[in-house]
Amino acid sequence: MFKILNKQQLNPTVTKMDIEAPLIANAAHPGQFIIFRTFKDSERVPLTIADYNKEKGTVTIIFQIVGASTMELNSLNAGDYIEDFVGPLGKPTELDGLKKVAVIGGGVGSAIAYPIAKELKNRGAVVHNIIGFRTKDLVILEDEFISAGDKTVILTDDGSYGTKGLVTNALEKLILNGEKYDEVIAIGPLIMMKFVCLLTKKYNIKTVVSMNPIMIDGTGMCGGCRLTVGGETKFACVDGPDFDGHLVDFDEALKRGGVFKEYEAKMREKTCNLLGENK
Repeated sequence: MFKILNKQQLNPTVTKMDIEAPLIANAAHPGQFIIFRTFKDSERVPLTIADYNKEKGTVTIIFQIVGASTMELNSLNAGDYIEDFVGPLGKPTELDGLKKVAVIGGGVGSAIAYPIAKELKNRGAVVHNIIGFRTKDLVILEDEFISAGDKTVILTDDGSYGTKGLVTNALEKLILNGEKYDEVIAIGPLIMMKFVCLLTKKYNIKTVVSMNPIMIDGTGMCGGCRLTVGGETKFACVDGPDFDGHLVDFDEALKRGGVFKEYEAKMREKTCNLLGENK
């Protein structure tokens, strides 16, 4: 059992929790993830580690309330306990030798991008953060990104906050203005990462993406998280979650990601009814 020390609603659909997990916090690195199970009969779900504090022994997770499992997790509060919290899993993001990086986050994917930007800044790299959201109400971690970057651009699709436009617009503008990056790190919706990679391929800039397909065991045995990267089958839980974005078959990943939408909708409705009955 793992105690929830703090819970904060970042926006109407995104929650931040600090979990007491000293062993995981001590071993964690940016880019890695945990797998949680809210209750004994809950499904196993991966979440990328949003932050960690080795001194306090805490791990921070940030999640969007989109399905049955995240609804269950969000029903808990500070002082409650999560049944299982396993990690750190996956390979850490490779940051050695990077001097200037554009870190791109889309929506709740920004929570995954933040610890990478923070670590790069701590290592002395020049960090340009480009963070995109649909509307002003969905913006998260703005102050954190500003403190973890030499330049931070906030965008919204509708122009209700920051600059109106897409992250690709802002990235291309910086490139055309003469910014030269060792690497671009993009984390967010699959479609966003796909178009970032199409852009950076045009300018021959190495691009790393963080993939988060369906996972079950986190050991590579179930095969649920398989991807095609450079024509080869890879497993996000053990070979990733970071991959060379120019080699990822995004069209296949997008197709596989939609297979369980109908089932997820039914489970969300069922869980919503159960949680409502328990109030």
